[in-house]
Formats: sequence, C-alpha cells, structure tokens
Amino acid sequence: MTAALLALPVLLPALGAGLSLLRLSPRAVRVLSAAVLTLVPADALALLVLADTRGPQALHVGGWHAPLGVTLVADRLSALLLTVSTLVALAVLLFAIGQGTAEERRRTAVVFHPAYLVLVTGVSLAFLTGDLFNLFVAFEVMLAASYVLITVDADENRTRAGMTYTIVSLTSSILFITLIALVYAAAGTVTLAQLGPRLAELSDGLRGTLAVLLLVVLGIKAAIIPLHLWLPDSYPTAPAPITAVFAALLTKVGVYAVLRTETLLFPRGGVWPVLTCAAIITMIVGILGAVAQDDINRLLSFTLVSHIGFMLFGIALFDVRGLTGTILYIIHHIVVQAGLFLAAGLAVIRVGTASLPRMTKGPPPGVAVAVLFAVPALSLSGVPPFSGFVAKLALLQAGVAQGGAAAYALAAAALVTSLLTLYAMTRVWTTAFAGQPEHTGHSASGRLAAAQAPEPTPGGVGGARLMLASTAGMVLTGVAVAVLAGPLARIGERAAEDLLRPEAYRSVVLGEGEHR
Repeated sequence: MTAALLALPVLLPALGAGLSLLRLSPRAVRVLSAAVLTLVPADALALLVLADTRGPQALHVGGWHAPLGVTLVADRLSALLLTVSTLVALAVLLFAIGQGTAEERRRTAVVFHPAYLVLVTGVSLAFLTGDLFNLFVAFEVMLAASYVLITVDADENRTRAGMTYTIVSLTSSILFITLIALVYAAAGTVTLAQLGPRLAELSDGLRGTLAVLLLVVLGIKAAIIPLHLWLPDSYPTAPAPITAVFAALLTKVGVYAVLRTETLLFPRGGVWPVLTCAAIITMIVGILGAVAQDDINRLLSFTLVSHIGFMLFGIALFDVRGLTGTILYIIHHIVVQAGLFLAAGLAVIRVGTASLPRMTKGPPPGVAVAVLFAVPALSLSGVPPFSGFVAKLALLQAGVAQGGAAAYALAAAALVTSLLTLYAMTRVWTTAFAGQPEHTGHSASGRLAAAQAPEPTPGGVGGARLMLASTAGMVLTGVAVAVLAGPLARIGERAAEDLLRPEAYRSVVLGEGEHR
C-alpha cells in the first residue's frame, strides 16, 4: 500500500500525459487531466498522514536499495509540500480550461494537457526523490514541460521570452550536472541520505566550495538575486494560468531543493553568512524592482522574487524556529502567489491591458475580481489575520530568538520588504481596481484599450464562471492556511525537527546501520 502511495504522484500524471496524446475528444482530455489532478493531492494527503504518524516512508523502485537503485521518500516536509502544490495545480488547470487556454485550437489542446501533466510529474518527483541525480532529472522534466507551456500559441514577444528562459535553464542544467559529477567524485555517492556523512569527511575548503556551488545552481532555479533576471522577463509574457503555476511551483521547488540539500548535506550550527546576504539582497532588491514597475504582471513577478528572500531567511537561521517559519512561508506563498496571478489574469482579461496606467482608462474589472485580488495581496503584504502575517511573524520571532547582528539584519530587511510590498499592492489596487475609469469614448486611449482586449473566452459564460470559481477556490485556500495556522505550524515544526535530525530519513532509505 505504501509503495503505491509513493509511486502514484509520479506515475498518475505521467500516464495521464501519455493517454492525453491519444485520439481523444477535447472534453475527454479535460476530464482526464482534472481526474488525475484530483487523485494526486488525495494521494499526497494520505502520504502526509502516514509520514506524520509513522515517520518517513520509502519506496525502493524495482527492489533495488540505495545507493544502487532509485528511492522515493516521503517525510513530513515533502508530503506537505506535495499536497499543497498539487492542489494548486488542480485549481490552475480548472482556470485554464475555463479560459480556453487549453482548447483554443486542436493543436493547442494536444500540447497543453500532456505538457501540464508532465510538469506535475516533475514537481512530484522533485519532492519525493531521494538522490541528487534524480533531483536533476525532476528539474529537467519540469523544464521540458515549461519550455512547451511558455511558448504555447506564442507571439514574437513570448517566443523571445521563451528563448531567454530556455537558455538560462539549459545553462543551470549544465552547471547542475557538472556539480553532481564533482560531488560523486568527492563523496562516491549521490544518495542524499549518504552524502551528509561522506561530505563531512572532506576538507573544509572543498566542502564549502561544493556548498556554494550548489547554492548557485539551485539559486538560479529559485530566482535568488542576482540569479533572477530570467524570471521577470519570461513569466509575465505567458497566459495567466501558466504564469500562475510557474510562479506558485517552479521557484518553490528550487527553494525546497535548497532546504533539503542544506540540511542533509551541509548541516551547520548557527547562521550562514552567505545565505544571510542572499536573503537580504533578494528581499530588498526584489521589492524595489516591483515598486518600479508599471505592468501588473512584471510587478507581481518582482514581488515573487523578493519573497523568495523570506524563505531563505529561515534557512539561514538554521534552527527549528527558522525552518518552521520557512516551511510555513513556502505553503503560504505557493497558495497566495497562485491566487494573485489568477486574479490579475482575470483583471487583465476584463480591462484589456496589463499596463497599470492604462487600466484606469479601461472598463473596471468588477467587484468580485477586486476582492479576489485584495485578499491575497493583503496576505502577501503581511497584514493580519491572513496567512502572510502568520508566516512572517514566525520568521521574525525566530530571528529575535536567534539573536545576533545577522538575525536582526534579516528581521529588519523582512519588515522593510513587507512595508514596500504593502505599498506596491496598494498602488496596484488604487490604480487597477479602485480607480475611476475615464470616459474615453472614441479617444486614442479608448481605441488602444479596445485593440488590446482579448478574444471572447471560448468557454463562454460557463468558462468565465469556472475561471472565477477556481480563482475564488485558490483565494479561499489561502484563507484556510491562515485558519489552520496552528496545525500547520505544528506539522511544520515536526518537519523542521526532522530536517535537523535526519536519522529517521537516513534509516528508511539505507536501512539500520547503513548510514555510511
């Protein structure tokens, strides 16, 4: 039973992707995709309950044990993030179906659904893999699917942005596989459960160099500043659902990889100055970039980059409180960022432009859309009682409890970033949602807004309702994260303790007495 639960999050979307390539009707493909992405979070939730009550669970694929075989491992952290991520993937898929992104033309329908399911396959594998090489494979699966999704029905601008995304991603992949070769040469294994003790035997200089190189490689994937420049140039050009799923999942998988590898491979006592500087720079520079934007999607993309710094905050502290705060922040950010981009997508569709100055001259997006944007925007800004406030409070309390100049600097940067985030979200709100539209008649600006207005949604009224319902579901999930902050914090704390004391993880992967 446990073996099936561990295999299904990877197998189900992969099989669904294959079946969707058969000569099925568009309706059958939509139903298949939705059914697969309904089963996967249910399976992930069962894994979470199992990992929380019985400890880490492992599947040795084909009966081959590590380090010779492929091992899938579910502990509290991976099962929790897998559950949240696949729920978001389901909501975004429903939005895409409603918008018609998946079925504008037969060619697009054939491409979108299998690529989307392959993306979910890569995400699931990244959370469950027990070795460094298959983590690389998971990233490649995600990237292959994202190459397709970001260029679906592409115009010149999206093609150019896709090329930037592809070149940067391929460069990071080359660096990653090179690093894996170096790690294998130094330690003789790529199994995560074995690497910690093996790397501890290396000289401090070599070990430190490998740690920094790994942070650089994963920093590109997580969009840590200054390795972030690809993200604001590529995400805003994609359709709203694709941007939403990329923003919610891809960078968070990168952060998860940083969290997993830093705790398993390079455990340390106290604050790591390199990660502290990266966290502060990412928070401050990212949010300053957001404040300078006049395009709603680029503004949200820079905000996404900035808030990666909050997740690095807790990892840099490297204690139970800090890691608990990071886990809470990842959960909050996955849900809230998806909700923000979906709500922004609704606004852009209704107004006809993503330019904030031009939004005041178009038709209002409506009260429902305004509310759906306001709730995650307030949460992202850290306004109580939303989930962002809970996660940021946990990080600030961890910083104060840790003490020292580095921890206080992280806390100060987090406060400044939160205030600037509130300013940026307020600016978007007053410009795009609360501003009074001008009566442009047949003016040039009115003609421009009309020219940029999208084609009617293929799904008609039903499609529009599905888009609104899926966005509302995503926003309500963000509210639920705040309501369930207590239980989530307790699970997050237990997951953080597991990360700092990984003996159970190593035992289930390698067997008792085989940690080396």
